[in-house]
Amino acid sequence: MKYYFAPMEGVTTHIFRREHQRMFPGADRYYAPFMVACREGCFKARELRDILPENNGGAALVPQLLSNDAPSFIAAYRQLMGMGFEEVNLNLGCPSGTVVSKKRGSGFLSVPDELDDFFAAVFSSGADAVSVKTRTGLKSHGEFERLTEIYAKYPLRELIIHPRVRTDMYKNTPDTAVFEAAYAGMNCPLCYNGDVFTAADCAAIEARFPRVNAVMIGRGAVANPALFRQIRGGAPLSADELREFAANLCRAYAQAYSGDRSVLQKMKELWYYTGSMFPDGAKHIKRIMKSQTLADYSAAADALFRDCALDPAAGFHGQKNSDGF
Repeated sequence: MKYYFAPMEGVTTHIFRREHQRMFPGADRYYAPFMVACREGCFKARELRDILPENNGGAALVPQLLSNDAPSFIAAYRQLMGMGFEEVNLNLGCPSGTVVSKKRGSGFLSVPDELDDFFAAVFSSGADAVSVKTRTGLKSHGEFERLTEIYAKYPLRELIIHPRVRTDMYKNTPDTAVFEAAYAGMNCPLCYNGDVFTAADCAAIEARFPRVNAVMIGRGAVANPALFRQIRGGAPLSADELREFAANLCRAYAQAYSGDRSVLQKMKELWYYTGSMFPDGAKHIKRIMKSQTLADYSAAADALFRDCALDPAAGFHGQKNSDGF
């Protein structure tokens, strides 16, 4: 079984991936948050900086593209393959309103005939290392039968299925019965993604779908950075490890960004998830979230580790609109 770290926009940056890989190796791959493909095959400097191998600490990285235009995707794909990447992932899952309104991300699922034409053009161009991360429809799981017919026509490197529809966002429970139908009928390698928050959650997916190729985890692995190690039978997360990891991230962000505000934004995103590992820490997490300076943040984090016990069996069980798309 392989284990993937899902892309989470604004959270799993190259800085996060580098520090996570260094302290908590265990993910077979990290998927970078999506970049928008353009016909010139060019990317923003910020996007390139995020995926450059020298910025990722040796982590195995798969870039992800957001596109509904075959020529743009092909141009971007060729540039990425020329940089040495072995696979490019197409994002068909992002539920953001601005993305969906342009028929990108999960919005592209609403026009299956156009999606079919897109794949026909992409694969006829010679692109042979394309994987897909998809939701099961825009409004209804009933849409997925047609979508799987399309996916089955093409030599996808892997199909990563998040069994929610776009209108679910990150609410409701992933429909594993819909995943099961694809599991029974698809021939390409399949990866499960959705609400895997603990090692027990992962074990349950593996037991139900023993032929699945991989499990992708996003929010659960941000909340518990040692989750991949724990899934593999290693030691659970310790408070000392988490404290060191958070401190390393804070220093790295302080070196990369100017001013407390940008660094605090990154650290607060982290603690939105990681705070769930402290069941009795609500007061201190609230103080972290309200901090206005790095000095305030450091004092609040110190108080959390001093006064509250970390529960390595806890998992993230909230909702956030930046999970792995």
